[in-house]
Amino acid sequence: MPPGRLKTGPANRGFSATRAASAVAVIAVAALATSIGLLLSSGGGTADAKSQPSPARPAVAPARQAAQLRPAGQPPAVPDSIELATVHATAPRYAAPGRRTVGTVPASWYERPSVLPVIATRPGWVRVRLAQRPDGSTAWLPASDVTLSSTPYRIVVDLATTRLALYDHGRLVFSAPAGVGAEDDPTPTGEFFVAFDEPPPDPNAGYGPFILVTSDHSQASSDWEGSGDAVIGIHGPLGEDGLIGTTGARISHGCIRLHLQSLERLAQVPPGTPIDVIG
Repeated sequence: MPPGRLKTGPANRGFSATRAASAVAVIAVAALATSIGLLLSSGGGTADAKSQPSPARPAVAPARQAAQLRPAGQPPAVPDSIELATVHATAPRYAAPGRRTVGTVPASWYERPSVLPVIATRPGWVRVRLAQRPDGSTAWLPASDVTLSSTPYRIVVDLATTRLALYDHGRLVFSAPAGVGAEDDPTPTGEFFVAFDEPPPDPNAGYGPFILVTSDHSQASSDWEGSGDAVIGIHGPLGEDGLIGTTGARISHGCIRLHLQSLERLAQVPPGTPIDVIG
């Protein structure tokens, strides 16, 4: 697995994830398991071209803004399902369909398959979100380079209310208090996705049974302790259940902490599932 590291600070905030099959990655994770704040190196990404020959058809409904998500009893406009694209092999990346290539999209990230949410389509083409920096990176890929599937799930993290919500087929099925980034090390907002899940680096540290590694990257740290990146993860409370309580709290280095029973409700969420961080 990748040389991930876990951020910890005076408040024991944050987390890092790695789930590699290779011995080198496992050693790297074990060495850093005491630091908490999910950090993974990435291949980076190039922004899309500003102009395209014709407007693309959106593949999923855009997320509402924080003000629209927060009113009591008013769930966000979430589609019944989200189309996903699994990359067959390292594929040429296009700024727009038929335009020049602008790099490649890897078939795997930290030895896990690249399962990417589809955000627009054209005949023979799909536009996908990427897991690598910078946040918000996207690419056009020939449809022949991917296998399409779908997920009924969507996660919404509201930093203003310090809560995480899970939607299934557009219906709110679960909401829980969350520990989010502190004021000086906030959780970045935007549209992201679950890159992969992995077992905890230390089963006794309070991560819970698994960690959801996301495509969200810390803006406060770009190279935590030489790991090469700082990727946001969703995991257990790391012993801070009391601080999370019933209302949530700003206690981490950017990662999302949940009570263990809340984290377990996310066990069925597959890679590629969209995550909207608002507030």
